[in-house]
Amino acid sequence: MDFAYSARCQDMLARVRAFMETHYYPFEADMFAEVAKGNRWQPLTIIEELKDKARKEGLWNLFLPDSDQGAGLSNLDYAPLAEEMGRSFFASEVFNCSAPDTGNMEVLVRYGTPAQQERWLKPLLAGEIRSAFAMTEPDVASSDARNIQSSIVRDGNDYVINGRKWWTSGAGDPRCKVLIFMGKSDPDHEDIYRQQSMILVPMDTPGVKVTRMLPVFGYDDAPHGHAEMTFTDVRVPKENMLLGEGRGFEIAQGRLGPGRIHHCMRLIGLAERALEKMCQRLTAREAFGTPVVRQSVWSERIADARIRIDTARLLTLKAAWMMDTVGNKAAKKEIAMIKVAAPNMACDVIDWAIQAHGGGGVSDDFGLAYAYAQARTLRLADGPDEVHRNQIAKQEVREQTRANH
Repeated sequence: MDFAYSARCQDMLARVRAFMETHYYPFEADMFAEVAKGNRWQPLTIIEELKDKARKEGLWNLFLPDSDQGAGLSNLDYAPLAEEMGRSFFASEVFNCSAPDTGNMEVLVRYGTPAQQERWLKPLLAGEIRSAFAMTEPDVASSDARNIQSSIVRDGNDYVINGRKWWTSGAGDPRCKVLIFMGKSDPDHEDIYRQQSMILVPMDTPGVKVTRMLPVFGYDDAPHGHAEMTFTDVRVPKENMLLGEGRGFEIAQGRLGPGRIHHCMRLIGLAERALEKMCQRLTAREAFGTPVVRQSVWSERIADARIRIDTARLLTLKAAWMMDTVGNKAAKKEIAMIKVAAPNMACDVIDWAIQAHGGGGVSDDFGLAYAYAQARTLRLADGPDEVHRNQIAKQEVREQTRANH
């Protein structure tokens, strides 16, 4: 097991870092200022300009492994690039590597028909449109996806969709033109994992309605956002069904594995930046006649932060390596492990950084409060900690008891 970055990865990482230093960070504050003024739900002009630069430099669709439609990087090679992008909220979009588009593009690459790929995948890969993923529902415990109640009913050459969804990330963006909708197409099927399907729903279809944009710890994440939506007698052609009726869980497992690990890669970058800010702040401030950094409590926290960030990175790299070598299904325990470890690590490191900044830490002056909101949310997104821990434990018990017989 060799986690040394490949020559191609090192080259791409150097290029991404140089791009961020030259083109992104000098304008980062301007991006947030642009969101704060005028219509918050419009694409950022700075981001659109940077996307053109990134595309011209070949720093585009870096997330797609084993595909001639992306950079063709392995998951292991992509990990440090995603970490670098994760240092700032808007950065992934610059390289067309932001969720939920990445997961939706992977679904279309793996499971889409040629017609679906032509209509939706091509403009997504080109960064011309954006997309959303409608799975979670407010009326049931969506941590168990079998509870989903939204319906997908065949009616002649169409499917009719009814339901209520929330946390449909990306639906607030006017560039969002399509979403992947998960619902029950056969609620009485004897196999509960064959009851659900996924289908493509254009956002402009009659009956699709965004009822409100949901705040995350008071942040609306404009212009991306997270929507609560209703679907009332929404009619789409049968050709919009993905893979086939009753195969929603199969698609979900293929989609959520890469999505989960991408979140973890980005969180490591977010935690690294928080640690940098913490060290800089502690070195620059004095309390009781001495630099704050010399207080033993901060030495302990800095050391713990470094240990935990590096531990999370190594676990992420192991999971990525297994995805590349034995496949997503065989790596499901490692993916679940990092999905628990990385958000909890990031929450703690960012919390220490907030503490180091005193009152400033909970303001918007240093970006730490917003970073914490992002990290804390990812203890819920793509499955809560409790579900992942339960699955890890079940698999561990199976392996241990099998090994002892």
